[in-house]
Amino acid sequence: MSRNRLAQVAIVGRPNVGKSAIFNCIAKRRIAIVHDEPGVTRDRIATECKRPRGISFELTDTGGIGATLDDGFGEQVRMEADIAIESADLILFVVDVQTGIHPIDRELSTLLRNSKATVVLLANKVDTPKSEPDAAEFAALGFPNQINTSAAHGRNFDKLENLIQTELHELGVETYEEASAGPPPVKIAIVGRPNVGKSSLINALMNDERSIVSDVAGTTRDAVDVPYSRDAKEYTLIDTAGIRKRNKRDTSVEVFSVMRSEKSIRRADLCLLLIDASSGVTTQDRRIAGMVIDAHKPCIVLLNKFDLYHPGAKFEDRIEQFREELGDDLFFLPYAPKIAISAKEKQYLGKIFNHIQKVVKTAQDPVSTGVLNRLLQNSIERNPPPVRHGKRLKLLYATQKRSDRPQPVPVPEYLLFVNHSKLLTRTYQRFLENQIRKDHPMEGLPFVFRVRSRSSSGKQDNRRKVRRKP
Repeated sequence: MSRNRLAQVAIVGRPNVGKSAIFNCIAKRRIAIVHDEPGVTRDRIATECKRPRGISFELTDTGGIGATLDDGFGEQVRMEADIAIESADLILFVVDVQTGIHPIDRELSTLLRNSKATVVLLANKVDTPKSEPDAAEFAALGFPNQINTSAAHGRNFDKLENLIQTELHELGVETYEEASAGPPPVKIAIVGRPNVGKSSLINALMNDERSIVSDVAGTTRDAVDVPYSRDAKEYTLIDTAGIRKRNKRDTSVEVFSVMRSEKSIRRADLCLLLIDASSGVTTQDRRIAGMVIDAHKPCIVLLNKFDLYHPGAKFEDRIEQFREELGDDLFFLPYAPKIAISAKEKQYLGKIFNHIQKVVKTAQDPVSTGVLNRLLQNSIERNPPPVRHGKRLKLLYATQKRSDRPQPVPVPEYLLFVNHSKLLTRTYQRFLENQIRKDHPMEGLPFVFRVRSRSSSGKQDNRRKVRRKP
């Protein structure tokens, strides 16, 4: 097997047999949504399982095969599973011991025996030793490798891990070498309200129907990590569920989906906020922007579906018209560059990554301490802060704090030593930020101010974090 790619391990089975729970157990973290409702997983969900002392692999969870979903996604889910099976080196075929052999299990076993991949049968929901005899009937499906598991109780996953390693070794996969790994990929969360084109953008970039695309709002439910390479740079694209208003989240699955989207914002290195240019900026767009700001994440705003905005006019005229009509609505995320694209028509997608690389490069080049102090002191002298409670803010020293851990896109964090932290108002903080940005625009990067006050005795008060609100 070529060393240029990870081994592919796919989890398949009919709906509600525990595929997503098994996926989370092998990945050793909660990625896929686990719910009693059949058909919760729709897209292929993949994650890299790094095994420093063994063989690393990419693990893929698929939607339930054989589902007759009342929302019309059954055929697309089957297509997604077929793609995963076709590209897999090792398949984990999951069945439910509590319900016994189902006709769909027999149909799937025939399909999998004809595939090129090695198949391991997982008889799931064997929650206690007393249930072990119930798994014996699945030997009739004809797979020599069978492990009885319980994803709910974590039974026999050490045995499953050993078998995966053995099978991959027999396939000729080489041991993962931590030293050979390059810099970590930039994690990019694609966020927005439902139906603005997030999955369409993923598919356009991948030239693949990786994510299910539909006009039905809320099609994507899990936060899907998609490895992506462009111009010799590595990225992880995180396709997230559309974030609706709280009072419109009508199912528990949607609540979990939105929680995953919010978590994706926090774990991302950079966010792409998609806005539907054809329908304009909404209150919910501003709410989502607030989540990005509160998480202090670098961001780029993508005006998607721009092909539908005055399509008969020239591009430059359409941009100018858009700015005139919606300029007041785009005051949020002032630090984020705004790019007009069309995911459906695959227009102007290269601009996205040009801007991403600019943000990455700028983040790696901090403002020096000397320049920062001169800039802030000159700004304060020209425009002194207001007097509050008979006192005026005095800046003693400023520096840009760097994270202890290397990050692909480090966020500028300014540590200000002042006489009294409560004297720094949000209005004056914005003034100082604007003064820094005049000389160092740092497009796409937020500012985080941390303030320490120092009394006349030299003792430091508790640190106070000042946050900007959209």
